[in-house]
Amino acid sequence: MFNATSANGFLFSIEQYPVQAGTRFPMLLNLVTRSVSGPLDIKGDHSDLYMALNTGWIILLARSPQAVYDMNIMAIKIGELKDVRLPVIVAYDGFFTSHQKRRVSYFADKQFVQDFIGKPEPLYTALDPEHPISFGPYMNEPDLINNKKQLSLAMAAAYQHIGEVFRDYAAISGREYHILETYKMEDAEYALFILNSSFETAKDAVDNLRKQGKKVGVVSPSILRPFPYNDVIRVFRNVKGLCIADRADSYGANGGNMSLEVKAALKDDPGNTTTVLSRIYGLGGKEFFTEDAERLFEETIDAVAHPGKVKLFEYHGVTPGKEGYRMEIAMPPVNGKEVIGQVIAQRDPQTGRISDVKGVNAQSLSMIPKRVVPGHGACPGCGIFSNLNIFFKGLEGDVVVLFHTGCGEVVTSGYPYSSHRITFIHNLFQSGAPTLSGLVEMMEEKIKRGELPKDKKITFVMVSGDGGMDIGMGPAIGTALKGHKLILLEYDNEGYMNTGDQLSFSTPLGHDTSTSHAGTHQKGKKTHHKDTAQIMAACHIPYVATLAESNYNDMIKKAKKAQEYAQEGFVYLKALSLCPLSWRSDEQIGEKIIANAVDSCFFPLYEVDHGITKITYDPEAKGKKVPVTEWLKLMGKTRHLTKPENKDIVEAFQKEVDRRWLRIKAMHESPYL
Repeated sequence: MFNATSANGFLFSIEQYPVQAGTRFPMLLNLVTRSVSGPLDIKGDHSDLYMALNTGWIILLARSPQAVYDMNIMAIKIGELKDVRLPVIVAYDGFFTSHQKRRVSYFADKQFVQDFIGKPEPLYTALDPEHPISFGPYMNEPDLINNKKQLSLAMAAAYQHIGEVFRDYAAISGREYHILETYKMEDAEYALFILNSSFETAKDAVDNLRKQGKKVGVVSPSILRPFPYNDVIRVFRNVKGLCIADRADSYGANGGNMSLEVKAALKDDPGNTTTVLSRIYGLGGKEFFTEDAERLFEETIDAVAHPGKVKLFEYHGVTPGKEGYRMEIAMPPVNGKEVIGQVIAQRDPQTGRISDVKGVNAQSLSMIPKRVVPGHGACPGCGIFSNLNIFFKGLEGDVVVLFHTGCGEVVTSGYPYSSHRITFIHNLFQSGAPTLSGLVEMMEEKIKRGELPKDKKITFVMVSGDGGMDIGMGPAIGTALKGHKLILLEYDNEGYMNTGDQLSFSTPLGHDTSTSHAGTHQKGKKTHHKDTAQIMAACHIPYVATLAESNYNDMIKKAKKAQEYAQEGFVYLKALSLCPLSWRSDEQIGEKIIANAVDSCFFPLYEVDHGITKITYDPEAKGKKVPVTEWLKLMGKTRHLTKPENKDIVEAFQKEVDRRWLRIKAMHESPYL
């Protein structure tokens, strides 16, 4: 089994990692090390890697793209050894290594790799009904401690085998790896211990300082678990001063995890008198230059020469702030009183439902101040902000927004600037809905206590997208079932665009993404897209609707309805959102692309008002219905579907679009569906 993850995605599934190790089932996980929120930062450090240290997984480190390839092969062999049987993480630096473009040598014949790894020989299988096995049983106290002892012995066995596997791999590949990679440590008096890609930078610093007559060297481990305890003791035995550089902090421990573990190993060596400095550096992708490495060496030399004069623990590369400094507000906030009475909802006195929305006038609505202003960093033609600005035209009064992690959040809130003129909150996919629902409950409680006026009205909007209704779907449904009074607006750009256009459950059949390639062996995504609007409608919430910027009057009316119905409970809206970069389309025809998606009925416009479905734009009735190929041909990600050899995929896609449209029509015609 193989998987890959990063940062908060790694933490999201962290409860499973000890299960995999404790039940002794090997698997391979690539961890692209990136900063853990919050605040949000999508760049590289080791804060996610350090969370893995106590999970029971073997951890190998790869300093280069070539090492990533090689370590993945060796990891399988190590994890499947009979006296090991443990899952393995191969960790490499986010962006610094993961996004390098380098030539990588590989084995052209996969059998060569298979022969090196060996034939898998599982001790147990769940696929043999004649010999049933219980996996993952409940264990009482005496049994569990024995289990953990066995895991500890397995990790010790791995330590004995890893060096052998490295040597065996060198014999077939010509590429050598060592438990500790060292550079000019033979006579070093001062050393730097540093992980992964920074090792190469530190080597340049060593060369520069050696020219000045300073005996310095650098060490970088190829494994973190099992921790190379004996090797660390050996390599630093004669070193006067050592700086341990951590790309993550263990807050309150006076050093990162590597500092604590290296110092603990040296403490067990009775003859070791090394002065040890701990430095936190490079957080959130902060660059590490040769000059930085030289500075760490200089501090180490000073600490030995002047005991007590140099701080043993410190952050390196911090920018000092100015006491009393206050940031200027570039644009004044949108006062809710400025946006009142423009769009008016009319209710049916008998049913209590909204029968019509008045005041959708382009000229008057253009005077409403924008709640999200220009100056953000979105790609040209990005559909997120055209959708948001049209949607916000339909909302009056005060608005508080929460954004899931994604493009919409990242490009509008890069510290210390913000494109939001209203209160803005960010939280992760799985935490967005609970966070905003908690704020709703806090307002209601403050009103009960008399701390806020009884007529206080704030519209709470959660903005999701970039795969947010994959990872965040469960919590969103939970919030819906609890009836929290807020609006969830999903901008559906059909993928995880913020992290490189990976497929999501909203990616349609046959579409080309970075993880569903279109070529000779793959034909794009293999399954149909998830219908989140129907999933949310099945939760029996007051209001569900689909939106498109090509039908902006319809969008504004639905926004107003959503605001009204959010006073009753949870409301869900879904807008199709153009992404020219990942859809590989011309941003100048963005509205045409969205219009064709609507007119082909791939993205039908309808609403579900208290269980009653109503089509709000019918392209068939208007004589505008087009086949899905009219939409597909406008985007580079689907251009392969116009080729004759992919005709069957297009036919399957059209058939599913037609089925869903006929289903919506049937629901429109009957109040019982």
